[in-house]
Amino acid sequence: MSLSAAEDDSAPEIHLPADVDWEMLDKSKFFFLGAALFSGVSGLLYPIVVMKTRQQVTLNDVSCFKMTRSIFRNEGLSGFYRGFGTSMMGTVPARALYMGALEITKSYVSYISSDHLGLPEASSSTIANAAAGLSAAMAAQLVWTPVDVVSQRLMVQGSIGLKKYNGGIDAFRQIIHSDGVKGLYRGFGISILTYAPSNAVWWASYSLVHRGISGSYFNNNNNNGERACRPDGVSVVAIQGVSAAMASGASALVTMPLDTVKTRLQVLDGDGVQPSVFQTVRNLVKEGGGLGACYRGLAPRWASMSMSATIMITTYEFLKRLSAKTQDSF
Repeated sequence: MSLSAAEDDSAPEIHLPADVDWEMLDKSKFFFLGAALFSGVSGLLYPIVVMKTRQQVTLNDVSCFKMTRSIFRNEGLSGFYRGFGTSMMGTVPARALYMGALEITKSYVSYISSDHLGLPEASSSTIANAAAGLSAAMAAQLVWTPVDVVSQRLMVQGSIGLKKYNGGIDAFRQIIHSDGVKGLYRGFGISILTYAPSNAVWWASYSLVHRGISGSYFNNNNNNGERACRPDGVSVVAIQGVSAAMASGASALVTMPLDTVKTRLQVLDGDGVQPSVFQTVRNLVKEGGGLGACYRGLAPRWASMSMSATIMITTYEFLKRLSAKTQDSF
């Protein structure tokens, strides 16, 4: 998928920044700068993830405001960054796998769909992005699920009577001791079911929305028959951000129940026996008095996904251009 503005076939005189594909990237610079940039983004959004996770595992429905006030009053600012160190240790390899799988798959599928199958550019881009999002999410979960299990337990420890850990290493050791390696992969299956389709839908939706907004915005004519808007850096970034936020809203709403169940599977012990997905859903519905309990933490997750996607897509495009082997794509 083109992370830059899409070109309208009916208006070839509009030349938007060309996409930087896998072959054009300086790989070492791409992964090094990517690790630094996305670690910063993760740090910025981490408090929202902590609030979302705590809302999902509490026995009672607690508003975002009350949750924030409680964390700040009882734990101070550090409470919003529980498990952050562990999360950062996993972010670098997980992001590397994600970005590598995303770009390789996108480049390969785009080549097959356009050059061999003869599909139109718009269709080829949508298919390539959907496939890239799917493969990237699956690759990243190999690293991210164990990190998620440990960091989420650190996020909620002590808040609802769960056992306490002396940092990420201690949590890792205790999980291995009690459940073995499989304990680190609690919720792996449902994580794939949550993130793989969600990523595929997000990237495909982003491609379609971005193309639609770009075409509508840049192809408007003024009273003199001239282009009312010309592509520039500010407008391209703005359209990327709006497209990312719109794609995130639907994705968050559709996948929220799966994310809540996944979080509970990874965090709650179930008296030494890992509960099934069905048992987890049944307990959640019973506690919350209905299916609405599956949407606990929707507000912070929606905000987190929209903010993360907006920052991610603009940062990612910036990263790719910084990592280009030549300056031709600018």
